[in-house]
Amino acid sequence: MGEGPMAIKFHNPKSVALAGKYSLGAEVAPNARLLYVSGQVGVDSKGKLGAGIEKQVELTWKNIGQVLKSAGMGYKDIVKITGFITDARYMTAYREVRGRFIGEPYPASTLVIVSGLADPGMMVEIEVVAAK
Repeated sequence: MGEGPMAIKFHNPKSVALAGKYSLGAEVAPNARLLYVSGQVGVDSKGKLGAGIEKQVELTWKNIGQVLKSAGMGYKDIVKITGFITDARYMTAYREVRGRFIGEPYPASTLVIVSGLADPGMMVEIEVVAAK
């Protein structure tokens, strides 16, 4: 993963319990390019919100993919994910859809349940850091 030898190394010490499909730490070598992707939401190319949590999460990941692509990167280059959902009941759908886009080695990840996002209809927002 990444350019050059060992540009990115994921850390998962056995002494810390892992509660999901993510890495506990991601180390990025000094020679790697970093891309900070602003929080993306579940809207289509015309700005229309997706109907329901699954569609919004899917559109969010597709939007992230477009930003990554514009920088010559892909989902495999993500080293950190920060996700925000507006209801704990959305966790299953969030994780299921995320799994369609994110594979091993899993990036470091945080999921936060918030009381609201910028638009009342938004159910999810995701920001990522990628390195290559």
